[in-house]
Amino acid sequence: MHAILDRDYFVASAVIPPRSIPEVQALMRLCNEFSMPVWPYSIGRNEGYGGAAPRVPGSIALGLGQHMGRILEPGVTFFDLHEYLQKHDPRNHVRLDVPDLGGGSIIGNAAERGAGKMSPDLHPGNRAWHVFNYGFGPYNDGIFTQSSLGIVVKMGIWLMPNPGGYQAYMITLPSDEALFKALDITRPLRTQMVLQNVPTFRHILLDAAVYGPKSSYSSSEKPLTNEELDKIAAKLNLGRWNFYGVVYSPEPVRKVLWEAIKGAFSTIPGVKFLLSEDHNETKSVLRTRSDTLQGIPSVGELSWTDRLPNGAHLFFSRIAKISEKDAMKQYELTNRRCKEAGIDFIGIFVVGMREMHHIVCIVFNRSSADSRRRAHWLIWTLITNCVAHGWGEYRTHLALMDQIANTYNFNDNAQMKLNEMIKNALDPKGIGAKTPIP
Repeated sequence: MHAILDRDYFVASAVIPPRSIPEVQALMRLCNEFSMPVWPYSIGRNEGYGGAAPRVPGSIALGLGQHMGRILEPGVTFFDLHEYLQKHDPRNHVRLDVPDLGGGSIIGNAAERGAGKMSPDLHPGNRAWHVFNYGFGPYNDGIFTQSSLGIVVKMGIWLMPNPGGYQAYMITLPSDEALFKALDITRPLRTQMVLQNVPTFRHILLDAAVYGPKSSYSSSEKPLTNEELDKIAAKLNLGRWNFYGVVYSPEPVRKVLWEAIKGAFSTIPGVKFLLSEDHNETKSVLRTRSDTLQGIPSVGELSWTDRLPNGAHLFFSRIAKISEKDAMKQYELTNRRCKEAGIDFIGIFVVGMREMHHIVCIVFNRSSADSRRRAHWLIWTLITNCVAHGWGEYRTHLALMDQIANTYNFNDNAQMKLNEMIKNALDPKGIGAKTPIP
């Protein structure tokens, strides 16, 4: 689903599934002896960013998720832990914080800095290692995410206490301009915890693709026009952009929070407020989100990749401050480049406590060399353009890793030089998650 280059380009020479931590250690010693590059992965569902494929062709792929499935090892998925909580009945007391798609590894998601509020920790010498992050001395855990400095084989996560009540909702926004205003409204509500979940604003085509392929809306292969987008939104009772949220807590508190949320967003003309029971048809994203936001994992939303024949996808994921001005600039640039590539713009704005993730979903036909070429040109160009505005990516596909790394070049590549010093000390033969030398 992520083959932007030829499908046999990012290919492993062998796949080895260790059964225990000592076997991982033994395999790493053996590979180090023969200077064999290693690419560890958990379940291999790194959707939109390359899956389980190694960055360097010919690497040994270390499949940690096949046999290492104890709590909490790389083989444990969000579905696995959710089912465990259901079986042993602590779900009445605690909930699992899950991302949009629940089929991936919890450790893999955290190590890639994916969505969710997991708390990875690497201090097993302390019996409270999973409840207190730091231990004694420097806090080194961060160097083991998105790096080749070690293999994470065990992790602790924090579950959420049962909030005592729950209500999912959706706010539909009628235009791009409404989205920009909504982002400015969202920022203070999020920092004040009136908005309790991570606010997600989804473009109409992302939701429409869950209901059916592009061919069900248009016979044209060209990017859809604004008029066509509005027709699709009206047909599905959605907005040009759609915000999915949830209110947690007992009913009296929920009522107060919900009134505050409605009052703030009602200042935008044309917005609509829907609860989960108002949009409960089979393919409703709100219905799926109603489950996801209370800790029930799902893979249903991935059906949006079927909007094109032989559907494949890339994610272009950048960070910016939460502001109407930055959102307008990013959207204008991205939308324009998508049209130049002959690809429909599909995007998500995800608002954190202090930052905004703008994720562009690039869908292409993996069986078409021309479609792959245009998708590759688009993401390469967007990276180059965004550097000029000071917008950096936080996660990327295998084929773009070198380009992204080279954009973080402040102060004569000071960060890269520091990383290389640590890498040379911990992995002098450079076998771990091997990457090309620029």
